Amino acid sequence: MKTHAALLCFLLALAGPALAQNQGHGGPAPGVLVAQAAAPTPTRAEVRKVDKLAKKITLRHERIENLDMDPMTMVFQVKDAALLDQVKAGDHVRVTLEQIRGAYTVLTIEPIAP
Repeated sequence: MKTHAALLCFLLALAGPALAQNQGHGGPAPGVLVAQAAAPTPTRAEVRKVDKLAKKITLRHERIENLDMDPMTMVFQVKDAALLDQVKAGDHVRVTLEQIRGAYTVLTIEPIAP
């Protein structure tokens, strides 16, 4: 058992400098797997309410794959308030959404035919 512990300490001592070299360079240590976030996919929705002052929009949306969110009606923030000038309640739209700092946020919005 002491032999295994000594071997482990030896291997960690060798690996330490190699791992430290990669810190601060923006990437993971060699051999470390990093999960990639799903890219935003366009989702169809119906605009229920637009609140330009609060930079929010209420959408009745289909399933949002990249957020693993089932269809529902909910309020979203918008990344750019100018997006709200393109739509009004009752419009059918195609949107891309992401979770940014914990808030579900509309990145793009495009009016479409119902």
